[in-house]
Amino acid sequence: MFHGPLHRRDLLTRAGGGAGLLALASLLADEGHLSLAADAASDPKLNPLAKKEPHFPTKAKSVIWLFMNGGPSQVDTWDYKPELEKRDGQKLENFDSNTGFFTGQVGPVMKSPYKFKQHGQCGAWASEIFPKMAEHVDDMAFLYSCHTGSNNHSPALFMMNTGTTRMGFPCVGSWVTYGLGSESQNLPSFVAMTDPLGRGLPKGYSQNWGAGFLPSVYQGTWLKPSGDPIDNLFRPKEMQEAQQRSQLDLLAKLNKHALEKAPMEQELAARIESFELAYRMQQAAPEAIAIDNEPEHIQKMYGIDDKRCSHFARQCLMARRMVERGVRFVQIYSGGMENERSWDGHQNIVANHSQFAGETDTPIGALLTDLKQRGLLDSTLVIWGGEFGRLPIVQTGGTGRDHNPHAFTVWMAGGGVKGGTLYGKTDELGHKAVEDRVHVNDLHATILHLMGLDHTKLTFRLNGRDFRLTDVAGNVVKKILA
Repeated sequence: MFHGPLHRRDLLTRAGGGAGLLALASLLADEGHLSLAADAASDPKLNPLAKKEPHFPTKAKSVIWLFMNGGPSQVDTWDYKPELEKRDGQKLENFDSNTGFFTGQVGPVMKSPYKFKQHGQCGAWASEIFPKMAEHVDDMAFLYSCHTGSNNHSPALFMMNTGTTRMGFPCVGSWVTYGLGSESQNLPSFVAMTDPLGRGLPKGYSQNWGAGFLPSVYQGTWLKPSGDPIDNLFRPKEMQEAQQRSQLDLLAKLNKHALEKAPMEQELAARIESFELAYRMQQAAPEAIAIDNEPEHIQKMYGIDDKRCSHFARQCLMARRMVERGVRFVQIYSGGMENERSWDGHQNIVANHSQFAGETDTPIGALLTDLKQRGLLDSTLVIWGGEFGRLPIVQTGGTGRDHNPHAFTVWMAGGGVKGGTLYGKTDELGHKAVEDRVHVNDLHATILHLMGLDHTKLTFRLNGRDFRLTDVAGNVVKKILA
């Protein structure tokens, strides 16, 4: 380092040497030998997504969460209640009219319009609207006794995704990637897909897959339902790869220098990795989502040739391709904003649930078949469910059902789950969970456990407090573990 005045001879010497170094750097970059990407991948300070060891050994490596947005009716899907037929049209005594969202539209008990049948060796009941999924009940663990704390979509969505009814908290996918990092250095660790038919996003929008107060690198990457699935996925035509690589190397070098001065600035480390990940994704993501490369019989099995379900079929097939390539967490939303655009069957439960079951049953059944035949089901935890359930009574003014936070059904398959497990019970009408009740905090604790994470140890310090997904609650549902 020079101290004191810089003379003309010194200036020429340094400038000449600098020009030579720039030329050398350009040549090395062209050959791919001068990249800070390798440093970023191996240095946890520079790469928050570096793979981490779980708290204990586990089978599950990834999650595919099939989110039935709007609140599917448990008594019309998986939780068969013959008592509804016996008491159809009768008043539900001692019913709290504040249970549902529309407190002034409380009608009598309504039987399910669907036929139910037992399936598999476990004898699980399934509605006639799920013929394909019903073939896999022996791989599923049913949680019939789930309950939550809100009867309104937005807070209930936040509760199911983040463990609290308030916005601004990290979602499950963000906590999982924070705890385990990424299996792939070329694809996002966490991907979210929403309804592609113009029915909008789930209420709460991107906060459902947001990182909250965790570093932003852990938020879900939203695949847009139309156009290029990811913004800036393709390099500008006027830019060569060597140019882009040189720019990123310079940017990483400057950011790394700043990070050394302020090592606690985790957002800066996240920003460094986000640039590098974006660059790598330009190479890997187009191939990962190219489902047209799949054999014709696989595409047909998922239902891609069926207009009714082709949109959800494409997303399920993309999910399988992603976990196959190391994506840690994939969440797919069936249904959009509300009412007839989602599983929110207030007016006509038959029209609503028949439509959305028709859109999802074949693709989900195919996804389970495909994962199993590829040997991926053991390492992939598949989750099905919504944000709450629906009431066993009719909502006056139609033939639908209002929201019910007291009971809903979630099933899990693969990833360390004991298939054919029937856990918990609701009352004779499916109104309330009464046996082995499973709160959302318990559900989250179980998901983390299946991924090898202790929910009490997976914490993030903020404002002097250690936060966690399950807050101060949550118990692992051990009886569904293999």
